[in-house]
Amino acid sequence: MSKRASACVASLLAAVAALVATRGVAASGEDSSSILTIDHYVRVTSKVPSIAGQQSTVYVREKVRAGNALRGAKPPDKVVVFIHGAGTPAEVAFDVPYKDYSWMSYLAEAGFDTFAMDVTGIGRSARPWPMNDPCNLSPQQQASLVPTLIPAPCQPSYPKTITTIANDWDDIDAVVNYVRALRHVDKVNTVAWSLGGPRSGGYAAQHPEKIIRQVMLAPAYNPQGPSGPPAAQGANAPVPFNTQSLADFNALWGRQTGCADQWTQDAHDVVWSEMLASDPVGATWGTGVRRAPSTPSWGWNQAVVSKTTIPLLMVAGVHDGQVPPERVRQLYADHGAKEKVFIDLGCSSHNAMWEKNHLILFKASLEWLTTGTVNGQKDGMLKLGY
Repeated sequence: MSKRASACVASLLAAVAALVATRGVAASGEDSSSILTIDHYVRVTSKVPSIAGQQSTVYVREKVRAGNALRGAKPPDKVVVFIHGAGTPAEVAFDVPYKDYSWMSYLAEAGFDTFAMDVTGIGRSARPWPMNDPCNLSPQQQASLVPTLIPAPCQPSYPKTITTIANDWDDIDAVVNYVRALRHVDKVNTVAWSLGGPRSGGYAAQHPEKIIRQVMLAPAYNPQGPSGPPAAQGANAPVPFNTQSLADFNALWGRQTGCADQWTQDAHDVVWSEMLASDPVGATWGTGVRRAPSTPSWGWNQAVVSKTTIPLLMVAGVHDGQVPPERVRQLYADHGAKEKVFIDLGCSSHNAMWEKNHLILFKASLEWLTTGTVNGQKDGMLKLGY
């Protein structure tokens, strides 16, 4: 080996060692099963209207066994991309640092390389400038910030849609391609929650060649939803973005509680703390909020779903008050895959991954991603957690 080549190898090894050291994991064989957390920022040329053409970044969190990260290449069916819902960032939804509540860590410990992404406007991804102006909130949400942040309700500076489902698909494609190159695979699996259903489902319908299997918790499915974007917005433009306060968070989760021990206050508090940590600007507004763009959705209706054949596991919490379980059952009926399983999960809400039966959910997803079955079944409807 030439001196120049040796120097390059030494430099690479030093970089890897530095990366491992920053994550608090020693670079030794006995620690190869330790779980690393690695932050990635995928560069994209944004198509989001307010920042179109600008260089932007999409945040991706990786959870992986140390030995897998150092090896690089990965069996194609052992790579998972997590996709979040309407407003909660992926790192909060899927990597809660509380006991065994991290879905990402659960799969990483089983040998999967897991990646969770925030689309533009969410979490640690780039925030388009209109999201920094509270005047772009609805009058009702502005009122909650008077007078601590703004002296009085004000007119919007950007009365338009900030992002759309099409922009989200662009971000997903950038991340999927990044992960495919990083792990030297042609296809990945996806795990999604809530609005992550249309995000991941619509994307997979356009790029089936890049997806192996899918898991969806409480997917926001509308059989009669629009096939394409809405007409010109005009005077009826939607509110550009929204916020969620602790009071909002409590009310939304509280009305979906059907079991005495469904969730714990400790888990709740960690989730909310992580929510604010993901949005340092929103955390300073009023008593602290998380911000999210209002995202028009289309392109994932009965016509599209019926033609999709990618194996799908779908889960509905029996007490879900945001995506009715009947909608998820309808998705099961409409979906074109021969391999599809619906789980009716007991004592669970829309937030099943933060609740009592989270390990039932995680175990089912692991079996599905590993073998394409749940309890040995490749298709059918199951009741678990009752």
